[in-house]
Amino acid sequence: MPLAGLDIAVIVLVVLAVLVIFKGVKTVPQGYRYTVERFGRYTKTLEPGLNIIIPFIDGIGARMNVMEQVLDVPTQEVITRDNASVSADAVAFYQVLNAAEAAYQVSNLETAILNLTMTNIRSVMGSMDLDELLSNRDTINDKLLRVVDEAVGPWGIKVTRVEIKDIQPPKDLVDAMARQMKAEREKRAQVLEAEGSRNAQILRAEGAKQSAILQAEGQREAAYREAEARERLAEAEAKATRMVSEAIAAGDVQAINYFVAQKYTEAMASIGTAPNSKVVLMPMEASSLIGSLGGIGAIAREVFGDGGTPAPVRQATPRTTPVRNPFATPQQES
Repeated sequence: MPLAGLDIAVIVLVVLAVLVIFKGVKTVPQGYRYTVERFGRYTKTLEPGLNIIIPFIDGIGARMNVMEQVLDVPTQEVITRDNASVSADAVAFYQVLNAAEAAYQVSNLETAILNLTMTNIRSVMGSMDLDELLSNRDTINDKLLRVVDEAVGPWGIKVTRVEIKDIQPPKDLVDAMARQMKAEREKRAQVLEAEGSRNAQILRAEGAKQSAILQAEGQREAAYREAEARERLAEAEAKATRMVSEAIAAGDVQAINYFVAQKYTEAMASIGTAPNSKVVLMPMEASSLIGSLGGIGAIAREVFGDGGTPAPVRQATPRTTPVRNPFATPQQES
């Protein structure tokens, strides 16, 4: 059954309506921004969700991803300020803030950011020495971030982070650095050992000094006490001598016998205890020593009496009989 003209018109209108809806209604996913161009000229930016444009007049220009993206920077050779060649690679994170500027201010956005980052890596790292380069990665990252972010600002791009992943010096340079580090550690060890030896010597010297001081003080105290003992001994001997002298002056002849017997006994004890004499031959009689001891006993009885109390002192009277010498031999007495 052939279609009538009205039916054909209805079909055409339906198809046209579908095309109008398809061209005029646009859905933008989350994380993206679409630019709208009217006859090739930018007019506006579509936000995520359902958007309506003028069909057949307005069109979608660029679909920009506004989520944070990562850009891998390949390895490149860098010559430092002290003419050391190193290999370095990095990674950059960026985000589109203005979709229109990112779409129309620069062509091939990722390539532009990549080349700009590589150029600034060579510039920043080339202005530093090798030791500074290896030990100050945070400083390098901060400088790169500041320089690259300032450069991509007119493109509507925000560089959030630039990180140096790895820095690889040449193998011979690494070996030289290892030897240098080893030599430095050995130097520190020798310095510490020398300081320890010096401190030990100082402590030993201080100990010897304190020991000598204490020893000298001990010797001084010993000498003082020895002198004091000798002084007291001399005083005691002087007192004993004075007492014997007073007794003799009083007419007691036995006092001198006591004094002589005491010295005689001390001399005998010294001769008997001499280390260089084993056998001593002395031409004397035992009765002499016994007589001396008898004299000592007589003096004791004379002084203290028979009952343990001191006897009264007798007045000296002239003697008419000769005094017997206790040390005289029988031939001398006769």
